[in-house]
Amino acid sequence: VQLQASGGGLVQAGGSLRLSCAASGRPFESQVMGWFRQAQGKEREFVAVIKWNSGTYYAEPVKGRFTISGLRDKTVYLQMNSLKPEDTAVYYCAASTSPRYYYSSEYNYWGQGTQVTVSS
Repeated sequence: VQLQASGGGLVQAGGSLRLSCAASGRPFESQVMGWFRQAQGKEREFVAVIKWNSGTYYAEPVKGRFTISGLRDKTVYLQMNSLKPEDTAVYYCAASTSPRYYYSSEYNYWGQGTQVTVSS
């Protein structure tokens, strides 16, 4: 399975971006697809996940601002609104054949990352 992330860019604080992650390759058996982010000098952290049953979960810092959707068409989206400078990071999409989702070690497949920069 290959994951291709896109949609990053530079935006002012308060603005919006929409990230996309398209899966391709062998039959898609992932239970969940999620987004992680890694700011410079920091560890990769969980952002949001969507499960095959359409359940969604979010990290506290992004609740109410980010929305994850998709999966059944093998594409996942992350709509990011009210962006803050602290959202600046490389965003990675990932897919897991396990129903567990919070830790990056649970994921089998990773996209290449897309840079999101929020200016103040």
